[in-house]
Amino acid sequence: MIPRLAVLPHPPLLVPELVSGAASDTEPVRSVCLAVAGELAEHSSDWVAVAVDPSGPRVVEDVAGTFRGFGVDVRVSLSAEVPCTDASSVDDDLPLPVLVAAWLRERVGARRVRVHLVPPDLPVAECVALGGRLGGERAVLVLGDGSHRHGELAVGRTDERAGPFDEDVRKALATADTAALRALDPALAAELGASGRAAWQVASGVPGAWRCTRSSFLAPFGVGYHFAVWEA
Repeated sequence: MIPRLAVLPHPPLLVPELVSGAASDTEPVRSVCLAVAGELAEHSSDWVAVAVDPSGPRVVEDVAGTFRGFGVDVRVSLSAEVPCTDASSVDDDLPLPVLVAAWLRERVGARRVRVHLVPPDLPVAECVALGGRLGGERAVLVLGDGSHRHGELAVGRTDERAGPFDEDVRKALATADTAALRALDPALAAELGASGRAAWQVASGVPGAWRCTRSSFLAPFGVGYHFAVWEA
């Protein structure tokens, strides 16, 4: 089967229970995420995800977790075979991208997702090498946010470099330009709070003559959110 790769952000605002008073405001981001994840689920019910977290490198699979640390005890599981109804079997400390991967899996009916976590400072060459090792996977989910320094809602302070940086990412994803993704500057990404840099560069190493079938970009809350679907 032709491989497929999906790129999504992973903000907690995707989960309606966590933003009950602003669920309608966050719906545009949520609806695009679910549409992209739905395309991945239609292609394959078994996913491999790549995301960034300081606890990496490690692989997380076959476990249930909760968004309790983000305010509400919304329980999710990385596998349809791992129940999350028993509080004693739920891991309270799963990183946000793992929880979001599990939430997306459940919402679109995928069977299982295995999450590869990589550290935020992973060198480009190591990102690309990991992507190469994912070449046999049929469905790859890439989770990562863009810069959090866009406009008046920026986290900390606005930065005029955020717009051009995320535009470069947007163009690279929209054209499936793996060389452009590999050229992203890790130091600049870190300065701009673009936590998705390493995950996108892992994506750039996944083998395939890729073409982009869907792409968009939103920055409604001061953070850049990238969405894309690639097919080989």
